[in-house]
Amino acid sequence: MKTTTVIGAQWGDEGKGKITDYLADIADVIVRFQGGNNAGHTIVINGKKYALHLIPSGIFRQKALNVLAQGMVIDPFALDEEMTMLNNEQIGLDHLVVSQRAHVILPFHKTMDTLIESIRHEKVGTTARGIGPAYTDKAARLGLRMIEFIDPKAFAAYLDTIIPYYNTMFKAHGIDLIDKQTLLKQCAPLQQSLAPYIKDTSTLIHQAIQADKHVLFEGAQGTMLCLEHGTYPFVTSSSPTAASVPINVGIAPSCIDRVIGITKAYTTRVGSGAFPSEINDDIAKTIAIKGHEFGTTTGRRRRIGWLDIVQLKYAHQINGFTDIALTLLDVLSGIDPIKICVGYTLDG
Repeated sequence: MKTTTVIGAQWGDEGKGKITDYLADIADVIVRFQGGNNAGHTIVINGKKYALHLIPSGIFRQKALNVLAQGMVIDPFALDEEMTMLNNEQIGLDHLVVSQRAHVILPFHKTMDTLIESIRHEKVGTTARGIGPAYTDKAARLGLRMIEFIDPKAFAAYLDTIIPYYNTMFKAHGIDLIDKQTLLKQCAPLQQSLAPYIKDTSTLIHQAIQADKHVLFEGAQGTMLCLEHGTYPFVTSSSPTAASVPINVGIAPSCIDRVIGITKAYTTRVGSGAFPSEINDDIAKTIAIKGHEFGTTTGRRRRIGWLDIVQLKYAHQINGFTDIALTLLDVLSGIDPIKICVGYTLDG
């Protein structure tokens, strides 16, 4: 098979990073296809732990091209911080490219993220990283793509359009207004440092597939956080499903071959929303501690539940898994009995 897609089969945090890292050994290209730095993968190499939020887990494989695809929204400040961390660890980045069509998260998106969450009656549990507002601007045709971000003239012109839009809302809520010159000064170094990495990644991926190279697609979050098919409105702002890969990277749907669903031997989720198999007892505390169930991005303790087969069958229906990778079975050692959810009862 030419392509392999790694998909979270639950609500995220299933262990996709370690599976992607394992599969990266045979991959020529590793592609992160959606989301932003609201997700995180923890990779342990030679006893050292690395937390990645934007850059694909395969960055540690120097022979493989690592791609941040156009379906992502990218905070250039967060990306620069992650790249600096890797450089400090003597991990080269010559094999990293960023899509020119990926949309940009700027500081005012994070401010808006916090504002929207504060006025909600029912909290979504956002990470306040600006992901939702950046995707909102993209859909409203108000977004900024990487190719414009690295062009000083295009970026300045964009700010002339977007700042009045945001400042109108910020002023109404008593929030500090955006200052164009300050933002230009903050972003200038990033425009220069990121420019060499900005490429037409759709063409690069297409060429790799045509050359019969192995391409590995890496999703963030999980199926139940999909904007289209998840537990709406308690979802993310993009689709972390296999079906979203072609549109988010710029290839034909027929290019999707193997789809691996990553699932824990139990279930977790972060934030608000439905969670049928959730437990809140000493067993949940034990699983959280043994499984290190604390968010890579937020540090929040994840909610704990038993393995939910109803949910997992739904995820298979959406994604068409060719394989299942079961993770963290050892965390349940010593727990007796181990329960599995096999059905739901409505209204008792």
